[in-house]
Amino acid sequence: MNSAQAQKPCPCGSGNPFQDCCRPFLKAFILPASAEALMRSRYTAYVLKDAAYLLATWHPDTRPGSLDFDQEPPPQWLGLAIKHHMKIDANHADVEFVARYKINGRGFRMQETSRFECIDGRWLYLDGDLVPV
Repeated sequence: MNSAQAQKPCPCGSGNPFQDCCRPFLKAFILPASAEALMRSRYTAYVLKDAAYLLATWHPDTRPGSLDFDQEPPPQWLGLAIKHHMKIDANHADVEFVARYKINGRGFRMQETSRFECIDGRWLYLDGDLVPV
């Protein structure tokens, strides 16, 4: 990664440079300290098609065997908005978000309430419910 790429805004929408935001999570330098930080890093992983990170941060009870990024045409991810983050207890949290994307020039929104569980100090995506938009 060159310095120009490192200084680009992070795809997660935090406003911080990628280098200082989600990159350390994706490169396994540090673990996200909250479910919201994990949600943001997972969105960034979808943008970058980083299946290894997505699978590694998925709860073992619900993790798929693999992820397929060969969708044609591929989605063009446009942005993430965190609507609500609620820490239920020390090991459980919900994050509601909206992800915007385009396919063949047509815009779409996906809204989901995701559930996260912290196991051995590591937040993992458990599952989620789509919210009709």
